[in-house]
Amino acid sequence: MSLQTIKQAIADKKMLCPECKKPVKEFEKFVEMTASIWDGAGDSGHETKGSKVTLICGNKPCAWKERTEFWANYIDE
Repeated sequence: MSLQTIKQAIADKKMLCPECKKPVKEFEKFVEMTASIWDGAGDSGHETKGSKVTLICGNKPCAWKERTEFWANYIDE
């Protein structure tokens, strides 16, 4: 789901670089994440899910590149 959203946002030029404000052209190192969290009260069944990706602007001369799990913040609806 997340990978498809990232690919579509880049293809539609809706994922914007925070530095030059142009569409992000590339990404790499996508990974889905799932982590169980123990809250100390004996409830360890809480799970968080997400994904992490390295976004690369790709617009010269901008050299912005960021590894983030908050990639959705860069999508301009």
